[in-house]
Amino acid sequence: MEYSNRENNNLIEKTKEHAELIAALIAGIFILLAWRLDLNEQTTASVLLYITAFCVGGFAKAKEGIEETIEERKLNVELLMVLAAIGSAAIGYWTEGAILIFIFAVSGALETYAMNKSQREISALMKLQPEEAWLVRGGFEPMKVAVSTLQIGDHLLIKPGERIPADGVIFKGQSSIDESAISGEALPISKYQGDEVFAGTVNLNGAITIEMTKPNSETLFQKIIQLVQSAQSEKSPSQQFIEKFEGTYVKFVLLGVAIMMFLPHFLLGWDWTTTFYRAMVLLVVASPCALVASIMPATLAAISNGAKNGLLFKGGLHLEHLSVLRALAVDKTGTLTQGKPVVTDFVIRDGLERQATLAIIAGIEAQSNHPLAQAITAYAKAQGITAFPQAAIEDIPGWGIKGIIDKKEYQIGKPDFVGTQLAHDFADGVATSLTEEGKTVIFIRDANGIVALIALKDIVRNEAKKAVSLLKELGIQVVMLTGDNEKTAKAIAKEAGVTEYVAECLPETKVTEMKRLLTQHQFVGMVGDGINDAPALATATTGIAMGEGTDVALETADVVLMKNDLSKIAYAVRLSRKMQRIVKQNIFFSIGVIVLLIASNFLQIVDLPLGVIGHEGSTILVILNGLRMLNKNI
Repeated sequence: MEYSNRENNNLIEKTKEHAELIAALIAGIFILLAWRLDLNEQTTASVLLYITAFCVGGFAKAKEGIEETIEERKLNVELLMVLAAIGSAAIGYWTEGAILIFIFAVSGALETYAMNKSQREISALMKLQPEEAWLVRGGFEPMKVAVSTLQIGDHLLIKPGERIPADGVIFKGQSSIDESAISGEALPISKYQGDEVFAGTVNLNGAITIEMTKPNSETLFQKIIQLVQSAQSEKSPSQQFIEKFEGTYVKFVLLGVAIMMFLPHFLLGWDWTTTFYRAMVLLVVASPCALVASIMPATLAAISNGAKNGLLFKGGLHLEHLSVLRALAVDKTGTLTQGKPVVTDFVIRDGLERQATLAIIAGIEAQSNHPLAQAITAYAKAQGITAFPQAAIEDIPGWGIKGIIDKKEYQIGKPDFVGTQLAHDFADGVATSLTEEGKTVIFIRDANGIVALIALKDIVRNEAKKAVSLLKELGIQVVMLTGDNEKTAKAIAKEAGVTEYVAECLPETKVTEMKRLLTQHQFVGMVGDGINDAPALATATTGIAMGEGTDVALETADVVLMKNDLSKIAYAVRLSRKMQRIVKQNIFFSIGVIVLLIASNFLQIVDLPLGVIGHEGSTILVILNGLRMLNKNI
């Protein structure tokens, strides 16, 4: 019974979604029946069916047109089409008027389909957000509660196969999490105690307990939904211009029709029937339906395409700006690079055993929460060292750390701390070349001199070099902005394939550089992930944030890379440029058709049936052309 009700509900939803198309098809059937009756000279029945077709097919658009005229006090295309259909019927062209309504209803249904396509992206996202969660309190049994009642700090149990109901940190247990709903990445990610998890993702195997860290309204999932909704409601400059132009154009068409009803009779000697007929044809062919439909379907389809590929646009304006981008400023840490240091080189003093030496260093560093210390500890574990010797440590702020193991003292830190000359001479001065490669070098010293050196580096993302190369192919200059020193900046820029960089940037320096680039190139993008990038993201023509970035960066940016894949920027630019090409094709084509039909009407070449087909056919063609943006092959 429940299954049957669910099926019925789905059927009702689908019927509502395609209501305009169903109405258009029913109108088409009435038109066909009326035409057959007309052929059999059953005029009254034929006219009644035509009137029914007018009402069924034209109701939605007529209602929309009349409401917009009353509320916004401006004329629109929908109203023009209703007048054209009534005018056709008034001079006895019932079939042509009905066909006009039918094709107009079909084009309207196609436009609604384009809008619904994007709305479905949001509906699909919303369905992934659980409405209930298992709340754990003390030693009591977990109880099922509404997600809306949860608060920060609540402990939630997520069983295998369940969706995670809130953003949080794993408090107990471990599991593999399917994060494809957010990142688009197909492979599950292993998560352990202390790791962050997101609402809407799926717990695949082990049971875990998480501590809720964000209210339901501020989860990453909700932000994605809000971004997509915002993108759909914000219109591009081109669309805004067309909508402003529409009202003025409709006034001129109505004025032209009024003149056409009288002037040709007195100036050209046309009879009243021909004059009125040509005025009605003008009313049909001069309507800017195709022009109005040139932009919005293509824009919505492009936004939908981007959402499927991990690109969230906050509006048509930002999508349009990407097509004219000439330069792109890229933050280094967390954007071009992974954002955390890893050990790249480990050099020890001759005669020492590698694993034992590394274990001593890791034993000291394991007690520090410094990022470099954590990277060294992680490296030791990766090398198979599972047990570290116990060490007594002393932090020397700004210099390094002292550690005592088995009554033997070690110093770990920069050259000034362990002895500049000793550090310089160690291993034939290898530290100099490592520093030139943009690596941070730290030394370990005992009573006999330098024991070892460890070089660390924030490594370049795998896709960074590919992304820079793709952007260059598109004619976009890439500039790296970083707070690091000159040597590190130079090394990272070379590795990523960036030819221009600016080192030692403070947040205000990044803004200054952004303004300089805007002066040079006019349209400049900025890619960043941190709070310090937010001012530059706001200054840029188009701000692009990494999906794993800070909340401030996500809110300031115009585009979000949900998969943190830099190569998607090139995809976004290609998507934008293709959309602009399609929009231009649509505009030139629709204007061309209108001009041709108006001229043909004045020369009495085109009749009402051909005018209807030419005008409404062009509208359907531009909508279908816009829907090509849904194609994944950009």
